[in-house]
Amino acid sequence: MSGETPDDALARLRSGGLKALAELFTEHRDRLERMVRFRMDRRVSSRVDVADVLQEAYLDAAKRVEAYLARPEAPFFVWLRGIAANTLADIHRRHLGAELRDAARDQSLYAKAPEASSELLAAQLAGHLTSPSQAAIRDEAAAKVEAALREMDEIDREVLALRHFEQLSNNEVAEVLGLSKTAASNRYVRALGRLKDILLRAESGESG
Repeated sequence: MSGETPDDALARLRSGGLKALAELFTEHRDRLERMVRFRMDRRVSSRVDVADVLQEAYLDAAKRVEAYLARPEAPFFVWLRGIAANTLADIHRRHLGAELRDAARDQSLYAKAPEASSELLAAQLAGHLTSPSQAAIRDEAAAKVEAALREMDEIDREVLALRHFEQLSNNEVAEVLGLSKTAASNRYVRALGRLKDILLRAESGESG
């Protein structure tokens, strides 16, 4: 994660213009790529390369950076992630069309990026929270986690996705979701605690 502070980024942008934007984009590229890979629909990933999504996002950021500098309402990375998230959402709409509109009720109400599926989120959480040598247990745990995730509020699933897999800080999660820092932290701890309880029951052979 970059040690850049919001004021550092703004100062660099104001003094360096598009050259500074290109440098900052490169510094944050790994984090943006992680978000795109995690949230890209499988039907789209076979047609569109992650690098193409990021290139389109950069071009959009270059068009919008002057407006951002005139009114920087979010830290630079949160703003940049929002550009990339909207770009990915637009690409989903272009490639999936009616399929995506039909599934609109399943999209997150809180994040601008397409919502990570419960199946993918469950599989990754189970992989992080169980021993790699316990493959059968991990598969069982993933099924239990997925069932629990489907019962959770969308915003709690988003908190887990943002913290665990996009590796955003708590402050960044709060900015992305429009929560207070305390609320974002509390939601993360509560949601992760619930999932850990489910995994512990799975590993001990208890029923849900």
